Amino acid sequence: MTTPADRIIVALDVATKKEALALVDQLRKQISFFKIGLQLYTTEGPEIVRAVLSAGAKVFLDLKLHDIPNTVARAVESASNLGVHMLTIHLSGGSEMIRAATAARTNNLSILGVTVLTSAMEQTLREIGIADKVEDQVLRLAKLGVETGIDGIVTSPHEINTLRREFGDKTKIVVPGIRPCGSESADQKRVMTPRQAIHAGADYLVIGRPIIAHSRPDEAVTKILEEVGD
Repeated sequence: MTTPADRIIVALDVATKKEALALVDQLRKQISFFKIGLQLYTTEGPEIVRAVLSAGAKVFLDLKLHDIPNTVARAVESASNLGVHMLTIHLSGGSEMIRAATAARTNNLSILGVTVLTSAMEQTLREIGIADKVEDQVLRLAKLGVETGIDGIVTSPHEINTLRREFGDKTKIVVPGIRPCGSESADQKRVMTPRQAIHAGADYLVIGRPIIAHSRPDEAVTKILEEVGD
């Protein structure tokens, strides 16, 4: 049975391997899943993935791949060989790119499709020539992803209900933009508390700054687990 701790992914949004592994060491008894994003991966490369895996944790590699199909496929192969558990691609790359990614996965790697970033609003979409509302664009991209074989959708918590109505349990929903009560939203625009997101139907919650910027990250995790478990 899935526990609240299994549904929390801590984002290691720090600059160095030393900082990242200190967080993993502090939180490993509470949390098994950690996200490595562009900042940390650009600084430390594949070695940080190996180090987190060696600590007994699972890795969500959040690189949001968006390139020609062959390049994305080769990157997926590399991630599979590293042993990561989840990898993100941008669904706006289109069906050919998505199929190339899903065909290249091995070793039980899950491909997650990014819809619309949690920092984006209608104005953001207008700037790139998209006239639809955020929710409509999320649903369009999610349908494309599910049709082309991805394993999960990355979306803001505001679109969880829409995606659950459309897909039921056919796909996993992974949600960043999670802010516990009292936390600042910062550059995240479409946010929700952990409890709200779980009740709406999220499978996984990705949480970074409210945990890693806390003076006691382990205490922050404890409070979130208590909230999610209620």
